[in-house]
Amino acid sequence: MAAATGRCLWRVLAPLRGAASPGLQRCLPAAPPPGRPYAAAAAKTAKKSSQKPKQEETKKKKGTMRRPLMSKPVDDVYLTWCYERPSYDVEVAVGMLKKFQELDFTYPKQHVYVNITLDMALQKKKKVDPFASIVLLPYRFTDEMNKVLVFTENKEEAEIAQQNGAAIVGGVELIKWILEDEIKMDFYVAVPEIMPKLIPLKSKLKRKYPSARRNSMGHDIPKMLQLFKEGLEYAVEEEHLIKTRIARLDMPTEQIVANLNAVIRDICTFKPSSYGPFVQKLVIRSSTSEGLLLNLDGLLPQVEKEEEKSPEDEE
Repeated sequence: MAAATGRCLWRVLAPLRGAASPGLQRCLPAAPPPGRPYAAAAAKTAKKSSQKPKQEETKKKKGTMRRPLMSKPVDDVYLTWCYERPSYDVEVAVGMLKKFQELDFTYPKQHVYVNITLDMALQKKKKVDPFASIVLLPYRFTDEMNKVLVFTENKEEAEIAQQNGAAIVGGVELIKWILEDEIKMDFYVAVPEIMPKLIPLKSKLKRKYPSARRNSMGHDIPKMLQLFKEGLEYAVEEEHLIKTRIARLDMPTEQIVANLNAVIRDICTFKPSSYGPFVQKLVIRSSTSEGLLLNLDGLLPQVEKEEEKSPEDEE
């Protein structure tokens, strides 16, 4: 009977065990200790973190093994990423672009573009500074004419400039209008005598500021006007890339190749040939076609090697 009453009392007081008196708590059975799930979780994360560097080391040791690319496909249907990108002679590539235009029924007078990748490195850590230039192509492919302003204070030179198609001819009175953006031209040329007076325009015109290096300063006004009115301007982008158009697709292949050679020759003048080939990669395309990689053999100017003289020949 006593045992039964004790069990009933325990059942009643069990929910109120935290609020019971100390003497009654000693009579009641002790509760089990709370669990510690966070300790096991911390141990697991510690093990995982210790395994990560080992896994990274094994990955670095193994590396990604890639099969070498094959040179030419055997079948007509193949995965392009399994083979090296083919390169073509420039005449063959231009013929392919013309064929693409016929098969796709696209505009026949679309422009031909080239992407030229350059090696800008010189000795040690020096590099060729990004540059811009203008070249007179042997065969024009557009009727557009650039607007050229001529700086001169000589009346005879001013008349010659006007006769050869200068858009504006004048002296220091034009500085104010240029600074206020009242006059905007594509190019600016000048005679050497007026150059000290044009210094306020240096920060405004930047690379269009007349200079002998860009052939925009000199006494031969007709030659300068022809170059900057009809010439093709290009510039280095992204520190090592030149993107420019060179012809129209409906032009004869010989004319397209001649224009490309003129651009390549002009580019190669900005780096001494003793440092190796300046052009690393050359891709040609039309407005609607894919790019074709060109074979550089025969396109780059050849470096003339000086024959080593023997001591007997010097004597």
